[in-house]
Amino acid sequence: MSITSDEVNFLVYRYLQESGFYHAAYVFGIESHISQSNINGALVPPAALLSIIQKGLQYTEAEISIGEDGSERLIDSLSLIDAVMPDVVASRQQQNQQPKAVVKTEIPSTNGDEGTTGETMDVDISVEIPLNKATILRGHESEVFICAWNPTTDLLASGSGDSTARIWNMNDNTTSPNQLVLRHCIQKGGTEVPSNKDVTSLDWNCDGTLLATGSYDGYARIWMTDGRLASTLGQHKGPIFALKWNKKGNYILSAGVDKTTIIWDASSGHCTQQFAFHSAPALDVDWQTNTSFASCSTDQCIHVCQLGQDKPIKSFQGHTNEVNAIKWDPQGNLLASCSDDMTLKIWSMRQDTCVHDLQAHSKEIYTIKWSPTGPGTNNPNMNLILASASFDSTVRLWDVERGACIHTLTRHSEPVYSVAFSPDGKFLASGSFDKCVHIWSTQSGQLVHSYKGTGGIFEVCWNSRGDKVGASASDGSVFVLDLRK
Repeated sequence: MSITSDEVNFLVYRYLQESGFYHAAYVFGIESHISQSNINGALVPPAALLSIIQKGLQYTEAEISIGEDGSERLIDSLSLIDAVMPDVVASRQQQNQQPKAVVKTEIPSTNGDEGTTGETMDVDISVEIPLNKATILRGHESEVFICAWNPTTDLLASGSGDSTARIWNMNDNTTSPNQLVLRHCIQKGGTEVPSNKDVTSLDWNCDGTLLATGSYDGYARIWMTDGRLASTLGQHKGPIFALKWNKKGNYILSAGVDKTTIIWDASSGHCTQQFAFHSAPALDVDWQTNTSFASCSTDQCIHVCQLGQDKPIKSFQGHTNEVNAIKWDPQGNLLASCSDDMTLKIWSMRQDTCVHDLQAHSKEIYTIKWSPTGPGTNNPNMNLILASASFDSTVRLWDVERGACIHTLTRHSEPVYSVAFSPDGKFLASGSFDKCVHIWSTQSGQLVHSYKGTGGIFEVCWNSRGDKVGASASDGSVFVLDLRK
């Protein structure tokens, strides 16, 4: 079997995407000319590179473990580096020809204590969500990066690497809900063909009548709830990384690899204003008001911009690595940002330096969310808190007023990609690449529900009533957890 450099490059490109390094994947894809290859990414299963490497490692170990007489002996596992070093492999083969004594090991007594390995210790059986409370939605042909509930009805939207978004109708609580497939196509030679690019972002407008999507093909699109394409927004030169409706529903905001952010007129589909203040790809945006917003970038900077202004009305600098996500608090007073520099910072328009510099995570912080609590929200009598999700496998809950960590949530065993508060602020859902969705009490920090899916979790979200959690995964699955008693 011959392996081409195109195939290797594509598998590395997909691995970077699946690991959450979307902008690194994009740059690598451009430099290695992925777009010019004839590989259909929709047919390549998730984690293909890891699967091939693991099989190769197992094959090498099998070669070493088989003696010249055909007998098989137990060997210590090889590291990936050892497996590609001929001297090490030859030495291990030579050692394997020597007869080995069989050593019996006694199983230690636990004296009635719980063991320290296995999933039963990680998740108390009493909190596991039963299988009949989980609906698995299948249809996507590649990893599903994002999902979001319609704000007024139980329609769940999902966006995938198969160049489609889908709308799943969960209103009837059926085990096989109807799905609408929103195919992202581009014009080629006068005809529409699939873009073969990932759908990277999606967001419903405030009344749930329209869905906006952003894609690696550089276009934003607006869709009706019946699956019809309402308009195509084309001004970015390259992938769109983030996209948000304002509260009023008249503008859409997008951020792209072309270093710009754009405010679009939702009714006409035209670019209202393009902002080119970043010196590197823009990774996230968030509205402060209906006409002002913040943006962040791999250039380590945060800019606050206003429609009609030709320069930022405020800029924040302090992060020492790329800024992954930004979020305004419910009142638009405080801006939270998280970065690959492992810090979480809180900013105010009243000062240039950060209000709080929160340093507790030990790896990159991927995303953050504010609770829907405190003054100006539907839950005014509850304190405002901030959640942060990190590649260190933990979620932290912060009292922003004091700048203190309230709870550290530690049941995940892989990077945590998503967190979401329930509408009443009493619960937090978290999704990790350990395939688990955990639901926590925000008051006590205790784990109250848990579910293990079949792929690494990219996104979790709550419906408007707070009785269903949606999640999307790396194996192409989407699932809905019904939390009603």
